[in-house]
Amino acid sequence: MAMSAAVGRKGGRRRRGVPRYGAMCEINMTPFIDVMLVLLIIFMVAAPLLATGVPIDLPETKAGALNVDQKPISVAIDDKGDIFLMDQPVAIGDLVGKLQGLAKAGFDERIYVRGAKSANYGRVAEVLSTITTAGYKKTALVTEQEKK
Repeated sequence: MAMSAAVGRKGGRRRRGVPRYGAMCEINMTPFIDVMLVLLIIFMVAAPLLATGVPIDLPETKAGALNVDQKPISVAIDDKGDIFLMDQPVAIGDLVGKLQGLAKAGFDERIYVRGAKSANYGRVAEVLSTITTAGYKKTALVTEQEKK
């Protein structure tokens, strides 16, 4: 008789409030992946909009593209002769002082000079001479590659 009472229960007494199955200890990855994909799409759409600068019509040459690890300092001269340092307008007299504030590597900092195709050659030469007389030796003129 004692055996018949214990047959209906598996393993004897059962505590109240404890679920029959153990707690689930896995993370549901589907919402996480959905959020990551939405963020990826947002950044893919927004990234080209953040890369705006001073619109300059650069001359075309056959020179190849340079491999650059870090973003160099950029000086631009538009077709009216206005000077822009990192897309901010600057006067020729203030150029050296602002360059010294931006140059983290000192006089070894790479400086790219972008002159518009229709810019006065004398103005571009004046900016280049101002930069090199200040002590910066790694200056380069930026051009576009010829389209075939």
